[in-house]
Amino acid sequence: MSATETGLEAGPAAAASPGRGHAWRRAFLTPSGVAGLVLMGVVLLLAALAVLGLTPRPPAAQDVGRSLLGPSGQAWFGTDQFGRDVFSRVASGLANSLRVAVVSVAASGAVGITLGVVAGFFGGVADRLVGMLTNVLFAFPSLLLALALAATLERSWVTVSIAIAVVYVPIFARVARGPVLSLRTAEYVVASRAVGRSRLSTLVEHVVPNLAGILVVQTTLSLSWAILTEASLSFLGFGTPPPAASLGGMVYDAQTLAVVAPWLLVLPGAALVVAVVGLNLLGDALRSALDPRGGGR
Repeated sequence: MSATETGLEAGPAAAASPGRGHAWRRAFLTPSGVAGLVLMGVVLLLAALAVLGLTPRPPAAQDVGRSLLGPSGQAWFGTDQFGRDVFSRVASGLANSLRVAVVSVAASGAVGITLGVVAGFFGGVADRLVGMLTNVLFAFPSLLLALALAATLERSWVTVSIAIAVVYVPIFARVARGPVLSLRTAEYVVASRAVGRSRLSTLVEHVVPNLAGILVVQTTLSLSWAILTEASLSFLGFGTPPPAASLGGMVYDAQTLAVVAPWLLVLPGAALVVAVVGLNLLGDALRSALDPRGGGR
């Protein structure tokens, strides 16, 4: 999903609107914005506990004598078939998912935005080449392409990040290219070129800053889809390798125990839902605030 597909458009008037700064602030005071901040606050808190080693037990620590204990004061989310603490593993799984999502989206954004900006601003051969590349990548279903790349390389979280990044490059390229096509004919851009500024200087000073809004929204949406993609790859056996915790891998392992230990299936799935919904709500709040047809209302 891209920001343009959700109805957000960019243009000189929208980007330069005097009230745009206020719209950014109001975005987080809407119901969607508040709910998104609360959900992501919970997700980041759990991930921070795992990163700082503050979880009740090490995520990979086994204790067969405590296997399949239900949620209680001794084990908040219960334990799995190996006696591992589910709360600790959920927190670690969220941290691993966020790591993969941030790295993959950062990489795909850097490459895709660069390609899209160059294609939209300079046109000609550059635009045709970028168009051909994005069309080729879009010809493959995103999950299938990520699965093929992850299966080809050595299994690790870095491999998963690379696979997801490749899938998201054409999305960022198209999201960036569209607004640049409009911005390059804006009066202030034409005036900058008329007074002798170079094309590169004009691009950096007048075009790129006006893409910030739409790219922030797209980044938020892409993070949520990257988390889902990482979970899907882990569920299929091509994601973050054990003994590292992965929400998708935990859901897969819990299938055969869903009747006797439903918490093993429900709690990792709920954590995944909270992370994805939280990011989508934030993206929706930002999209509404930055939409030139009704932003900030």
